[in-house]
Amino acid sequence: MSSDSGSQVVDIARDYYDSSDADNFYFRIWGGEDIHVGIYETPDEPILDASRRTVDTMLSRIPALPAEGRLLDIGAGYGGSARVIARERGIHVTCLNLSAVQNERNRAMTAAQGLADLIDVHDGNFEELPFPDASFDQVWCQDSILHSGRRRRVFEEVDRVLRPGGGFIFTDPMQREGVDPELLEPVLARIHLPSMGSVDKYKGYAAELGWETVDLDGRPDCLVRHYSRVLEELEKRGGEVADQISGDYVERMKKGLRHWIEAGSKGALDWGILHFRKPA
Repeated sequence: MSSDSGSQVVDIARDYYDSSDADNFYFRIWGGEDIHVGIYETPDEPILDASRRTVDTMLSRIPALPAEGRLLDIGAGYGGSARVIARERGIHVTCLNLSAVQNERNRAMTAAQGLADLIDVHDGNFEELPFPDASFDQVWCQDSILHSGRRRRVFEEVDRVLRPGGGFIFTDPMQREGVDPELLEPVLARIHLPSMGSVDKYKGYAAELGWETVDLDGRPDCLVRHYSRVLEELEKRGGEVADQISGDYVERMKKGLRHWIEAGSKGALDWGILHFRKPA
């Protein structure tokens, strides 16, 4: 995909997440602190609790950093993960996110929780990270790389800003290799791209950069469970948020969630926690 096409995809994603409908949906239905895939212990568990479990699971897999250590969260959304990391590890977290609307919520919630001295929030996208080389000890990302039309470029940028020996831990909705394209078509239409990433593709990017594979924890069932849970919540609470989210948006979202659930249930989609390390 050309850089121009990649920029168009970034613009589409930014415009979508900056919209009032999307902001209210993700903030009021999806959990508010996080807008990422959760790890569920029970089918009806609150979205926020399952999302927090994903953060805790990922955080347990990265080493303790010194007090002066720095972590970058790319595609940070509302900054819920950054606040957990800053609060529990006491380290500085930089959030990078393309949605100015989400970033304003992030700054407000971070200040309200007394963490503004440990977290800074930058407008921008992860295909062009606005940071110097070797700036961070760890890079973190949740369910955001799928929105990039230049995913290898994202890996290259992460490699550039990582210090030697630093790690990249992330989750992402992905496609399975060799699946029927017709199963993916409705999902791809939602993200305005011809394909999604995959474990093999991401392993390939990492290998080209000389990274070590630390762990590949595949959990495709989490994707189906999470989108099913969000759909349940939207159907249950649709009337409650009718004055904040347009009816057209709600119906489109329900349709889109059903496409994700169907594709995932038929084995076309993947999700998991991927962890790589840059050589020291």
